Amino acid sequence: MKPRLYGVYQEAIVPKLMDEFKYKSIMQVPRIHKVVINMGLGEAIQNPKLIDNAVTQIGAITGQRPVVTKARKSIATFKLRQDMRIGAAVTLRGARMWEFLDRLMNIALPRVRDFRGVSDKAFDGRGNYTLGVREQIIFPEIDYDKIEKIMGMNITVVTSADTDEESRSLLRHLGMPFRKKKN
Repeated sequence: MKPRLYGVYQEAIVPKLMDEFKYKSIMQVPRIHKVVINMGLGEAIQNPKLIDNAVTQIGAITGQRPVVTKARKSIATFKLRQDMRIGAAVTLRGARMWEFLDRLMNIALPRVRDFRGVSDKAFDGRGNYTLGVREQIIFPEIDYDKIEKIMGMNITVVTSADTDEESRSLLRHLGMPFRKKKN
């Protein structure tokens, strides 16, 4: 069974993008390759238990076990040693990626307090989009009573688009709630 958002992409968004950017082939239409979710935990130096909580929570949100990231080099001022566990990351592809994006755009982001939309300036120049989430509790999979500490995360959407304009249009058609521009 294919994810709902992927069906919308194939049936409605691809023809719109072909018309908007005058593509000659369907293979030129931008696609989403992967979604990377990263939770960096500098406080894990003092409290290593936070890493286990982060792994559990990212696993619940994405349905996939994350990789624990380690420090590449020692930094004495931060009391950081090489190979210390300092974060968790997961890369989503395929059906899990489409399901996560659907939940992010339609359930999680609207739950943010005083939400006015996400920035449309967070593109990297190569068509990839990154947004930061300050609280993991916006996802319905997280039980508010069981969390020890509110943690943020970075979500990067990697696309095949050549320009930011193409990527912005793709995400807008998919339903990414970009902030309205003021007149």
